[in-house]
Amino acid sequence: MNDYSFSHLLEGDSKVKKNRPKYNQIIDAAVIVIAENGYHQAQVSKIAKQAGVADGTIYLYFKNKEDILISLFQEKMGEFVETIRQKTAGIESAVSKLFMLVETHFLLLSQNDPLAIVTQLELRQSNQDLRLKINEVLKGYLQVMDEILETGIKQGEFRADLNVRVARQMIFGTVDEVVTNWVMSDHKYDLVALSKTVHGLLIAACGYRQ
Repeated sequence: MNDYSFSHLLEGDSKVKKNRPKYNQIIDAAVIVIAENGYHQAQVSKIAKQAGVADGTIYLYFKNKEDILISLFQEKMGEFVETIRQKTAGIESAVSKLFMLVETHFLLLSQNDPLAIVTQLELRQSNQDLRLKINEVLKGYLQVMDEILETGIKQGEFRADLNVRVARQMIFGTVDEVVTNWVMSDHKYDLVALSKTVHGLLIAACGYRQ
């Protein structure tokens, strides 16, 4: 994975908690319950029932429901970043790396409808403090985008005066909005099929010319 550590978001023995067998079981259950009921209506007891554990077991791993949501996003985004890094590891071209990022982003969320609902809808309804923590978790993913953009500039694929920060915001904002529209439309079209079109728009904006 990347050098950015998410560990500061969780207090205490987070590494120990993650190694316990029911941790991921609860995380996966939380994704389903929050997607079906909404964050505010997703009671801890419902998550426990979905996970097949006692209510009290939840509190051996998490402080409260907010901690579950942050941990959920941390875990899933960590897996997201790791998958993208693995898929782009052997690719030299920044343009090709960016296509793989876009396609993988769409593919992973299209294959996990509950997670797509949570990331695109439920996380947006959280309070400001929670959103700040979520933004911290996103930094690892944004770093991957920065690295691709910097590689593209260095290799002459993107314009030399490209503002990496603005370009990264454009890339994330675009793929994020495309997924949100797909979720809101109740998946009426093939999300992954949009990868080539979205990628073409992004690289053109970065100054790529064939």
